[in-house]
Amino acid sequence: MAIPTPLQSTSPSTIKPALNALQGDPSRASTLLASTIPEDQPAGNDFDIYETYRRTLMDEDISAPLAAILSLSELVLQSDADTMFELVKALNDGAEELRKRIPNPIGLNAGCELFIAFVTLFPHESNSFSALKTELVSQGKKYVAEALTYRSKIAELALGFIKDDSVILTHSYSRVVMQTLLHAHKRKRISVYVTEARPRGLGIKTYEALTAAGIPCTVVLDSAVAYVMDKVDFVLVGSEAVVESGGLINAVGSNQMAIIARAENKPFYALAESYKFHRLFPLSQYDLPTHNPGTLAFPQSAQRPGGELAARPSLFVSKNSTPSSSIERSTLPTSLLPAATVERTMTADQISKNPDVDYTRPDLISLVFSDVGTLTPEGVSSYLVGMFAG
Repeated sequence: MAIPTPLQSTSPSTIKPALNALQGDPSRASTLLASTIPEDQPAGNDFDIYETYRRTLMDEDISAPLAAILSLSELVLQSDADTMFELVKALNDGAEELRKRIPNPIGLNAGCELFIAFVTLFPHESNSFSALKTELVSQGKKYVAEALTYRSKIAELALGFIKDDSVILTHSYSRVVMQTLLHAHKRKRISVYVTEARPRGLGIKTYEALTAAGIPCTVVLDSAVAYVMDKVDFVLVGSEAVVESGGLINAVGSNQMAIIARAENKPFYALAESYKFHRLFPLSQYDLPTHNPGTLAFPQSAQRPGGELAARPSLFVSKNSTPSSSIERSTLPTSLLPAATVERTMTADQISKNPDVDYTRPDLISLVFSDVGTLTPEGVSSYLVGMFAG
């Protein structure tokens, strides 16, 4: 049985929606089913959707939207709802619980809205509501099994845009970007620059994986993107979400890369699985769900009542020193400090005031490669309108 498409159209120009006929790998689906909740997980109202979501994310292949779909599928299975109204309410409550407990809810929001839309539109063909719930769970998990093949589809699609001896700039770490680069390496000669992507430094993870595969790779300072842009043929980034405007939400730093790429007339390509398409329409960085009053806020104690500046924490921290010796060392000129013992790092409080993701406007994006095709940002908007049309 196939999941129905939210948009029923026979027009050849209509983009195929994400919730289309599912032919997922049954063995993979069974593995996902078995690993989502433990056998001793209590049913009904005691079901903990957050713990289920967290446990599901332990699978390296599972991204936030897919973890949300699997978690909501388990919620359906554990729910004591007897009507569709009660079930949809339980799903919305579960999605809200996840949003409240996850610092960056953008990815899980995309998965939640996709699954809830599917449940709402699913035809009631079962003889009993219990059988209907079982079918919903089965279809949700089959969808995830199928969705795990999307990265390979995107890698094959993007291959046509990667020429021999291409020099590529990427950002942070992305599973779909990694699969695309590794696939291209089998067929063509490529070299990669990757940003360090502070504060998490996930660019180092990308570097290690690429060099292990034999791909020439160099780590670039986040502040050196403009410096290296003249050396690259194009920019290739992953995505947390692609929104209704056709814009991109991704690891912070993506927006400045897109701005610099546009200034240097270099293509900026985004890779995004269709389950990351999100009904969100930000107009600026401050419209993102991750933005809060503490983002980029000035500390309250930065200035004393009399106008005198408060003491600032040291920027120079010795790896092996105590807090008191760090303060003493900070009074020395940098030139007098042994280079090996000086580490300039942001404190946890300073990091917490910075955003994890940013928004890139659609006019800065050349193309979006997805499992539903190669799309312009305008094409993404058309896809989303069709996917959630009643």
